Amino acid sequence: MSGHSKWNNIKRKKEKTDAQRAKIFTKIGRELIVAVRDGGADPSLNSRLKDCIAKAKSNNVPNENIERIIKKAAGDGDGNNYEAITYEGYGLGGVAFIVETLTDNRNRTAGNLRHYFDKYGGNLGTSGCVSFMFSPKGVFVIDKENQSEDTVMEDSLECGASDFNADGEYFVITTEKEDYSDVYSALAEKGYSFISADIEMVPENYIKISDDSQLCKLQSLVEILEEDDDVQNVWHNCENLD
Repeated sequence: MSGHSKWNNIKRKKEKTDAQRAKIFTKIGRELIVAVRDGGADPSLNSRLKDCIAKAKSNNVPNENIERIIKKAAGDGDGNNYEAITYEGYGLGGVAFIVETLTDNRNRTAGNLRHYFDKYGGNLGTSGCVSFMFSPKGVFVIDKENQSEDTVMEDSLECGASDFNADGEYFVITTEKEDYSDVYSALAEKGYSFISADIEMVPENYIKISDDSQLCKLQSLVEILEEDDDVQNVWHNCENLD
């Protein structure tokens, strides 16, 4: 799996200001609300909610915040009717993008995303135009510092992981999507903390962009997408892009 710079970028995000952390908490809160609305408030019966709780904990969302959001959503205390919409398209150099959103206004979101792609030389495509290039996987990233590679690999496989890689400064543990929350819980019980833990859209193959101008515009596109309040996740297949 590729992405040295990506993991460094995630580590920096963990050290953001209070305002930036609050934005991350808000986005995860939306995911929890939609998961409860669509499948109920019991994580043992709602696998999507179980996965969202694991993601929230990996991002240091306090347990009391998680419980409050779930209780509020279960009691119809949130008036916003969020809709999950996934957009697909291409950036410069043929880089494929998947953008996952939760929005209460699909016209606003579609218009904003179309503007961002146009501004940085890309274009939105139709549903399915790039998703066949990606597979959903549970991905856990652990800092190598003070860790034994053999021990982490053994623990990961024992906990149900399907793959393990030592990627630069990090260990990258991969699971099947349906095993994500169980593997998260098992690793957490062994005392592991994560730089990142999420269900990611993992590319089958990566593209490396050698043109610095294109790479700069692609980075700007990623950043403006991630700053949009409606955007939950941005996935792409560029090897040397954060």
